[in-house]
Amino acid sequence: MTAPEQIRRRRHFQDELDALQDKLLEMAGIVEELVRVAVEALERRDPRSAEWAKSEDDRIDRLEVEIDDRAMDLLALQQPMARDLRQVVATLKAANDLERVGDHAVNIAKAVKRLAEAPAFPAIPEVPEMAGIARGMLADALASFVARNPSSARLVCLRDEKVDNLRRSLFRILLTHMMEEPRRITPALELLLISQNLERIADLSTNIAEDVVFMVEGQTIKHLPDTHSPEDDEGPSRGPTKL
Repeated sequence: MTAPEQIRRRRHFQDELDALQDKLLEMAGIVEELVRVAVEALERRDPRSAEWAKSEDDRIDRLEVEIDDRAMDLLALQQPMARDLRQVVATLKAANDLERVGDHAVNIAKAVKRLAEAPAFPAIPEVPEMAGIARGMLADALASFVARNPSSARLVCLRDEKVDNLRRSLFRILLTHMMEEPRRITPALELLLISQNLERIADLSTNIAEDVVFMVEGQTIKHLPDTHSPEDDEGPSRGPTKL
């Protein structure tokens, strides 16, 4: 293959890679907006977002299929290597995680609709705190993906434990309410469902952040105890897997 042909092939591949990234960003924007609306509906106990959320989720599903098709074409026809291959794989995984985030946001919107019809329930600060952290994790994970910033991605991973602790605390609080006042069982169960969906949004945001590290550094940090930046080390720690 001549040098001009190689240049043309590389330019075409880069254009296709950029188009794939643009589709992922389009999908990410819709998902972020869906999560925002669901969280704000939760804060206001506004039931009107459920139908809109479902229609947006359908758009997300279609984009995931398109991203899958584009990525598979790149893998089959271009056979990318090294960092380019990691970018395609990370994009595929991020699209799948974003689709699931959309599903969880729809679940929250539907639960808010049911919650609005249930007996009034006392405000519990753990709920908006969980929602704020989960939403922030998603935004920061996506920002680190766009910026190819593994350091900020690692910081997203560190916040996941806070969400897990809040969900456990909320479970105990809701259980106490249900035992003390049976008429609160229905709204308490809806809040429990909402907390589980918020926790899953945080988990999926962590997945995206972990894939940023893989994409940029070729390192797998899933399931490892230390996901912080190397400059934060104060002693020996288990190193990430190098791919």
